Amino acid sequence: MAFSTTEITSHEIVSDNPVHQRLFFAYYEAATITSGNLLEIGVGVGRGLELLTGACDQYTGIDKNGPLLAQLREAYPQHQFIEKHIPPLAGLPDNAYDYVVTFQVIEHIEHDDLFVQEIHRVLKPGGQLIVTTPNIKRSLTRNPWHVREYTAGGLAGLLGRYFPRVDQYGVQGNEKVMTYYEQNRQSVEKITRYDIFNLQYRLPRAVLQIPYDILNRLNRKKLMQQATGLVSEITYTDYFLDTEVDTCLDFFYVATK
Repeated sequence: MAFSTTEITSHEIVSDNPVHQRLFFAYYEAATITSGNLLEIGVGVGRGLELLTGACDQYTGIDKNGPLLAQLREAYPQHQFIEKHIPPLAGLPDNAYDYVVTFQVIEHIEHDDLFVQEIHRVLKPGGQLIVTTPNIKRSLTRNPWHVREYTAGGLAGLLGRYFPRVDQYGVQGNEKVMTYYEQNRQSVEKITRYDIFNLQYRLPRAVLQIPYDILNRLNRKKLMQQATGLVSEITYTDYFLDTEVDTCLDFFYVATK
């Protein structure tokens, strides 16, 4: 099913709420920056469509998930949705977009260098890429759905190969968010302590994906039962951007062509 993985968080599942709000926050920030002709790579469930389409003149969304895109085409017939496995961005013209937004996608891309190169190609001169991805220093365990995760310098170095200017920000959380993060960390440690052979890092990603999903879903539900108020009360306003990127939850980088 298209919605089965915990990589696709839902606003309808209470236990997903802290993650959903963290991802939603990035769209609020992007909507204050973007305009003109916008391309989103990795539309997912369309979490930020209302915000992005309200900020730009023309919206195009790309995703590999056909069933999700079919729903979005029906809900937003005035916008363009393209089903595509990327990179490359085949069929998209050079120098066409004012902004490219791609949130929590690059960590899933095998050829991340080509991915960034292709985004640079389709952006207009002076156009901007807005990208978010998890900070590996804040990851609590290996996520087998991710090809890799980045350090602050690693992501800046990748973007800097093609973009002359990279502004680095981090998504941080207030005391409420960090209380949840600490509870989550302790809960995950109770699970990973049984991994005495460090299999989460030794086994192939494909082998670990289903067990990871099951344990991740159970862990989120457990945290919700322990602190229902905290889990349900967190909103996007509990997150903020900071220039102290080394300790952030997610990177929020803006690269200018």
